[in-house]
Amino acid sequence: MCGRFVSREQAALEREYNIKVRNPFERVYNAAPTMTLPVIRPVQGEGGDAKEASGMRWGLIPGWWSKPVLPTATINARSEEAASKPMWRGALRQTRCLVPALGWYEWQVTPDGKVPHFLHAPGKVGLSFAGLWSEWKNPAGEAQLSFAILTRAASPGLLPVHSRMPLVLAPSTWDSWLAPWPKDPAARLAEHVEASLGEFEYYPVSRYVNAPRNQGERCIEPATNPA
Repeated sequence: MCGRFVSREQAALEREYNIKVRNPFERVYNAAPTMTLPVIRPVQGEGGDAKEASGMRWGLIPGWWSKPVLPTATINARSEEAASKPMWRGALRQTRCLVPALGWYEWQVTPDGKVPHFLHAPGKVGLSFAGLWSEWKNPAGEAQLSFAILTRAASPGLLPVHSRMPLVLAPSTWDSWLAPWPKDPAARLAEHVEASLGEFEYYPVSRYVNAPRNQGERCIEPATNPA
């Protein structure tokens, strides 16, 4: 799964996705579920490949949700199930997004307890997780945007840390991920999983990152003896 990650700074999003950010934000070094985070989605009604950055709650709430309690366990959508499960299939067909990240955290189980690791691309270049988003209206009629991150089986090099990883899209596939999918979303998703990136590096970090309230560059500093 992917339960924590490091978001990107505003200037990087404007440069790499060719957008102008309307609502300024700061990088989050310890992004956690229910936080509002920047997500890249197509601009409605403008055509072409125009995009925008929108702040969304991490933890998808489908537009059809009507129960008084919000859904739980919706921060990640397994790519193997996204086309068939009611929670995800509508968003997979119609509302896909990119979740910008510098990397993500996983906790490796060891005899001495769980050790947090920071996983990232070589050179710590920016990443785009495949995401699904939704607009839900609460009982008062107020709109809430939310998102989930798609996951896949971990690449062999990451298995010592965790068996799952985010679905990381290659830049060459960003536009096709965001473009309309009028037919066979399961097959289109499978194509993107096949073309996704799998070469990553990792190192242990301090258990300081365990608490979502802890932020800043300290979260990603290497730790030879995490504590």
